[in-house]
Amino acid sequence: MINLFSLITGILITSVAAYLGTLMLSKRMSLVAGPLGHLTLPGIALALIYDFDLTLGAFPFVILGIILIWVLEIRTRLPLEALTAIVFASGVATAFLFLPIEKAEAALVGDISRVGFNDMLLALFLSMLVFLILKKYYSKFILINISEDLAKVEGISVKKYNFLYLILIGIVVALGVKIVGGLLTAAIVAIPAAASRNLSKNLFQYVFFSILFGVLSCIIGIFIADFYKLPAGVVIILVNTTIFLLTSIFKK
Repeated sequence: MINLFSLITGILITSVAAYLGTLMLSKRMSLVAGPLGHLTLPGIALALIYDFDLTLGAFPFVILGIILIWVLEIRTRLPLEALTAIVFASGVATAFLFLPIEKAEAALVGDISRVGFNDMLLALFLSMLVFLILKKYYSKFILINISEDLAKVEGISVKKYNFLYLILIGIVVALGVKIVGGLLTAAIVAIPAAASRNLSKNLFQYVFFSILFGVLSCIIGIFIADFYKLPAGVVIILVNTTIFLLTSIFKK
């Protein structure tokens, strides 16, 4: 039987991840969510060992990694992708020092069936927070994506908004571990946005279809996984991929 808390939590997380994905895809940063997801593994390992919420375990590690990446970007001027790759490797190595093998699957690909009422409330609060911040500052993020120099001319603090942007990514990644674990978080961010780009003709459609595809993949994936007794996170990604392939066929 479908866990209603799991379904609601999945819908909340996949919708806000897809919304954020529309920004990350335009900045060609979609894959950054993957390494940041790996960075959550030490926190996930601790949460599994001591039996507390996965998001609460993942969040401090991903935020610490983001702060480190942000500081290194300012000091070194290296691309975010390169710095993220450097930082995430340490997280993965640390996690596998003490991650119990019998709990490795839940850490890597998630286990949304474990979600309860309190987990749903936390997901609701954080998802709404991310959604409202994105809605308020979306145009500024878009302008920074297009041209940082132009954003500076408009009086936008690029460093401040880049930091806020990374924090939002961190929150979504920490939430995403409930659904797809620390291994596949990039998929729930990147694939709905990529599928939406295949069909959309303007910015509204781009955001709308991305969120729609994210939510549909979650609902369909959870029902299929429950029926066939498969890991929900893996099925959700495969449904996402199927939607992307279908939109590729109908792309004009």
